[in-house]
Amino acid sequence: MSDITCFGEVLWDEFPEHKKIGGAPLNVGIRLNSLGNNVSVISRIGADADGRGIYEYIKENGINGNGLQVDDTLKTGTVKVVLNSKGSAAYDIMFPRAWDQIELSSTAQKTVKDSDAFIYGSLVARNEKSKETLYKLLKIASYKIFDVNLREPYYTKEILEYLMHQADFVKFNDDEIYEISEMLGSKSVSLEHTIQFIAESTNTDAICVTKGKHGAVLYIKGVFYHNSGYHIEVVDTVGAGDSFLAGLIDKLLKKKNPQDAVDFACAIGAIVASKAGANPEISQEEVVVMMTS
Repeated sequence: MSDITCFGEVLWDEFPEHKKIGGAPLNVGIRLNSLGNNVSVISRIGADADGRGIYEYIKENGINGNGLQVDDTLKTGTVKVVLNSKGSAAYDIMFPRAWDQIELSSTAQKTVKDSDAFIYGSLVARNEKSKETLYKLLKIASYKIFDVNLREPYYTKEILEYLMHQADFVKFNDDEIYEISEMLGSKSVSLEHTIQFIAESTNTDAICVTKGKHGAVLYIKGVFYHNSGYHIEVVDTVGAGDSFLAGLIDKLLKKKNPQDAVDFACAIGAIVASKAGANPEISQEEVVVMMTS
């Protein structure tokens, strides 16, 4: 069991027919908690019904919400989600929202100092206040996990470079790593060469790249581990990458074999994509069946 802090956006994903609580850091945290870890979330909500809903949801799921701040001016975060015929999602992220103004509280600092791992993304750095808070927390965090989350127009080369250099572990999807490596001057079309390029450019010896239905590649200290994916009928892809990361980090923090870790993570990600919403319940039996079928 690890003490893990997730920092960043908490929000409501608004689908055409319904709305669900999400935000990558919270999705990762919910799944990590379900795997038996002690999880804290640092974010900011509005003083509105949506904010109260998120606060109650975090409490119900056993997450430490002491780092959840309340903003009297800005609304709770919302994202309009549109799914295409294959279940892939496009996002319209409302700005500004409460999570753009996360403050450097004493609670946040203590929570991060006491954690075994600190998980953060790139989207939360879209606004100066939350970015400034993130940068200060990175200085006191122990093991730093960067979950790249490119959402136009909310990122710059400079910010991405800084966040990668701070990280002990970086997770991309395949589109993201190619886009960022090109920004940094790589011309390689080989995924393995691109991963090595990023590792050398940012001095990071642990990198993972998800490839959608084709699985993932994990690179740790010069060694590659592959999973080619599991066959499922996609319902929606929202949160699949977040649960993948949670499964991977859970196993790696428990010092499990990296191949077993990436296999387990791919199974959890696939199961989430086969169900509606970012945080469906998953049983251990479902994961075993997915990995052995």
